Amino acid sequence: MTTSGRTHLLTDEQWARLAPCLPHSTGKAGRPFADHRRVIEGIIYRYRTGIPWRDLPREAFGPRQTVWKRHRRWAADGTRDTVPAQLTARADSANGIDWTVSVDSTINRAHQHATNTARPEKDTGAATRRSKSEAPTTTGEPAGHAIGRSRGGLTTKIHHAVDGHGRPLAVVVTPGQIHDAQVLPLLLGNIRVPRLGPGRPRTAPDALLADKAYSSKQVREDLAVRGIRTVIPERADQQANRKRKGRSGGRPRTLDTETYKRRNVVER
Repeated sequence: MTTSGRTHLLTDEQWARLAPCLPHSTGKAGRPFADHRRVIEGIIYRYRTGIPWRDLPREAFGPRQTVWKRHRRWAADGTRDTVPAQLTARADSANGIDWTVSVDSTINRAHQHATNTARPEKDTGAATRRSKSEAPTTTGEPAGHAIGRSRGGLTTKIHHAVDGHGRPLAVVVTPGQIHDAQVLPLLLGNIRVPRLGPGRPRTAPDALLADKAYSSKQVREDLAVRGIRTVIPERADQQANRKRKGRSGGRPRTLDTETYKRRNVVER
C-alpha cells in the first residue's frame, strides 16, 4: 500500500522514540502484544483520514478489530495520556520544547450519528435519555459528550495549546457555544510536562500567543500573576472604550508583533 504525504506512516526514527513508551503485554499471563507498529500506524491513518473502522485497509494494518481493540484499551487504561507525557518530558529535557505557547480553538459539526439529541417530554419538559449523574447541555446531551448548540448547529469545540514547534501540550473539548477565553484557565491548567529527573513538572509558558478572542482584562491579569508574557492584540471595541475614558482609561496595550507572527503554528 502506498501513502501520500498526508497519510505517511511512521519513520524508523519516530518509531524508535515511541516504542519504549508503549505497554508490551496485554496483562493476561504476560502475553505480549503483536504487530505494535502496524497497529499504531493504523490508528494514526484512521485519525488522519477520518474513515470508519470498517474501512481501514486490512492489507496495510491487519484486522480492523485488532486495531480498534488496542485503541479502545489504551484510551481506557490511560496509555494515550502517559505516552505523550513521556515524549514531551524527553523533548523538554533536551531543550526541544519552545515555551512560547500558542492557543486557539476549532469548531467541529456534530455528525448525525455522533449525537442522540434529546427531545423535551410533553408533560414535564425534562430531557429524555439523560444520565442522572450528568448535567444536561442546551441540547439535552450529558455534559461529558461536549455537544452544544451554536450558530453552526450541534457542534463541539476543541481548544488547543501547542509549543512554538506545534507540539500539543494540552487539549480541552467543550460544547461549541463555550467562549474561548472562558476555557483558557482550564487549558493552561492542563499544561503539565514532567521532568525526567527530580523536580516538579513545568506548567507555565514563557509567553502566551492568542488572537483577539482571548483579549480581556481578566485574562491579562491572570497571565501577569503567573508571570506569563501576554502576546494578545486588543480588540477594536476595547481600544475605543479605553480612549473614551481618556486618561482614566489607562495606557494603550503593547503588542510584540514579531512574536505574534508565530501564533499561526497552532492553526497548522
